[in-house]
Amino acid sequence: MEIKPTLLPGCYEIQPKRLDDQRGCFVKIFHQELFAKLGLVTNFAEEYYSVSKQGVLRGLHFQLPPYEHTKLVYCVDGQVLDTVVDIRRGSPTYGQFVTFDLNAKQANMVYIAPGMAHGFYVFSESATLIYKVTTAYAPAHDTGIHWNSVGIPWPTQHTIISERDSRLPILSNFDNPFVFEGANMPETKV
Repeated sequence: MEIKPTLLPGCYEIQPKRLDDQRGCFVKIFHQELFAKLGLVTNFAEEYYSVSKQGVLRGLHFQLPPYEHTKLVYCVDGQVLDTVVDIRRGSPTYGQFVTFDLNAKQANMVYIAPGMAHGFYVFSESATLIYKVTTAYAPAHDTGIHWNSVGIPWPTQHTIISERDSRLPILSNFDNPFVFEGANMPETKV
């Protein structure tokens, strides 16, 4: 498993080993002892998935304190442009974003620290993403920022967006409770 730091402290691309043979493939996406050794959070409270059709844009989502969470996101079917935005006040990368090509064939994942907004755009006919999160869903604390408020180069402006996501505030108008507290960089290969 390879852990690749990104521009955003606390956000990593994880490349697990993918074993392919005539039957298909096998991918280990989580190993508690290894994650803990690297300083990554391992106390996941919930796991869920979304299925989205081509042209769907979901995001940019997060949960507010005290229900903020770390996310581990990966795509088991299809291909998406996955995006993470640093919204932690005082962060050296506040307001900046990174993008990833998440897809089932590559089997890569994104590890996202609290205080970061997450979203994605679906390239393939459909895409299934799985999310592991460290806190339970808290509807009153579930929110986000507007998908088009930080300059992300989405593939198109003609997307399928939920009514809720279209009404989210832009980052500059968001009453932000997140504060950057530094992030340890894990080893990059194991």
